[in-house]
Amino acid sequence: MSTLDVATGAIRRDETVGIVLLLAFAGGYIDAYTWIIHGVLANAQTANLIFLWVHATAGNWTEALHFVPPIVAFAFGIVIAAWLRRVAGERAKVISTLVEIILLIAVGILHNRLPDAAGTLGISFVAAMQAATFTRVEGTACSTVMITGNMRQAIEAMFAVASGGAPAGTLRWSGIFFALCAVFGFGAAAGALATKSIPDLALGLPVVALLIVLLRCEASRSEDGR
Repeated sequence: MSTLDVATGAIRRDETVGIVLLLAFAGGYIDAYTWIIHGVLANAQTANLIFLWVHATAGNWTEALHFVPPIVAFAFGIVIAAWLRRVAGERAKVISTLVEIILLIAVGILHNRLPDAAGTLGISFVAAMQAATFTRVEGTACSTVMITGNMRQAIEAMFAVASGGAPAGTLRWSGIFFALCAVFGFGAAAGALATKSIPDLALGLPVVALLIVLLRCEASRSEDGR
């Protein structure tokens, strides 16, 4: 891990701490939204798989099958994101973010008309594209849709600092990963409050966060093209 400078071009703008924190907020937010509205998780396919098998082993097949659509949609989103990286190259992140925004707006508009499965499919697809497209912060692997790996890296970095001999910048990295965990949690809290109080408009906040990400990625491309 090393501390780099965006101004020198050493860090891609789509991997800056600010961008990744916005994405973590959106990730936590839509997980809370899908849990409250649809009873599944958009990002945490581990949890969906566990719930699926818990209900299946109890013979509750209707409840078990409820967790299949988000898993399938997430897998499909990963495939589309991989295809985008292959055919669009540097444009993949911009295109992916634009697709996420359009799908969230569509789900938000059709909130009262979409059956549970359709809403779940759209949002899990969005989550998958984000998970597969934005995978680094300042060149180091991270996740913007779940906190397990980020928490591990934060704690390992903190332990390295406490035990002595840690490279320069390790404490900063610990702070970045703890911040990712905290912002994801804040997003989940905001998503829960908004979903319960203004369900028809709840998806507006993650759309705004993704719009900022899109504009900053496009600004970066414009600067690089000069």
